[in-house]
Amino acid sequence: MSDVTPYRSALRARNALWATFGIMGVVSMAWVPRIPEIKDALNLSNGQFGFLLMGSAFGSLCGAQLAGRLIHTYGSKMVSSISAVIMPLGLIGIAYSGNAIELFLTLFVLGLGYSSLDISVNTQAVAVEKLLGRRWMSSFHALWSSGAFVTTVLGGSIARHTTPQFNLVLVGLVSLLLYIPAVSALLNSHLDDHDGGAEETQVKIPLIGRSVLPLWAIGIGLFGALIAEGAASDWGAILLRDHMGIAKGVNASAFASFALAMIVSRFLGDRVLEHFGPAKTVRLGGYIGGSALGLSIAIAVPLSSHAPGAALIVVNLGFIIAGLGMGPIFPAYILAASAVPGIAPSVAIARVGVIGLTAFFIGPALTGGLAQATSLPIAMAFPALMFIFSGYQSRAIKVK
Repeated sequence: MSDVTPYRSALRARNALWATFGIMGVVSMAWVPRIPEIKDALNLSNGQFGFLLMGSAFGSLCGAQLAGRLIHTYGSKMVSSISAVIMPLGLIGIAYSGNAIELFLTLFVLGLGYSSLDISVNTQAVAVEKLLGRRWMSSFHALWSSGAFVTTVLGGSIARHTTPQFNLVLVGLVSLLLYIPAVSALLNSHLDDHDGGAEETQVKIPLIGRSVLPLWAIGIGLFGALIAEGAASDWGAILLRDHMGIAKGVNASAFASFALAMIVSRFLGDRVLEHFGPAKTVRLGGYIGGSALGLSIAIAVPLSSHAPGAALIVVNLGFIIAGLGMGPIFPAYILAASAVPGIAPSVAIARVGVIGLTAFFIGPALTGGLAQATSLPIAMAFPALMFIFSGYQSRAIKVK
């Protein structure tokens, strides 16, 4: 009978995590369709707005650094409860930002809440998998992707009919109300494995050194994958519009294809992880996905000058294959981090998360710099190669 209560608690937590990951996707991306209006309302140049986006980056890095130690000390449910309040407040704050400083600070709050909640629910997800004895991690991230995709599409469709203030405040308040029952159903601190169980684990780990080399190897592999994911979202439409002559609206098909394929692969990812194991899943996804991304662009761009329809099919096929390969990679690397011996799972996940998240901040800039020096089609070889490198780095994954 002693195993009945933990098992039932894990089932409740699994359902709560599906909801929480979905809400996270909604809140984190809700402001994206309103970016042009917010930028214009504050009369910001591209350079100024790009600098202000660093507020979210700084918040995310601070949140990830703090979350690991706080989870190890107080448990992931406590950190989730606090973060689930901070994150929607950041979104609501964005709606009422009247100047650049206020926007920077509210983006910092949003990033702080998001990354700390992300680390805490991923720590919960690892514990839920252990208690239930099967993979669920990929499906949790599938709900995040679904929430992000839906809110981006709906946000764009209602942009003409609502103000940014009404849109973001509504999403923030509804999300806050939905977070409350979801977070309350998460595992309590004696079940979430936040202290590493019976094994002695480290909560304070050095930035560099022999003990953290496995985390750096895992984090660099995740970094490579997120470089490719960021390039697909930030540069896909520009590639199709400026270098293939694809019309407005249709030029978003590359990223839409990538995002939908990634959602599908994440829903199927738990079975794939069970069958192949995390290391082989990342290896196959990185090699096949990165190759497909690079080859499709290399074929489609020159083809578009005389067969635009065929070129559009080729490039979208490449982005679909890339999305299918990308889907389970983030969950696999999180599982790998949580299994590094001698380091608290929450701390390990936080460190790998910090390394990987930097890809979202420097990746687009590196790709843009290469595009400026050469051309965007040539520059896209960089994220494709980083995707393949992520597959190669799967040798750092030791979890079965």
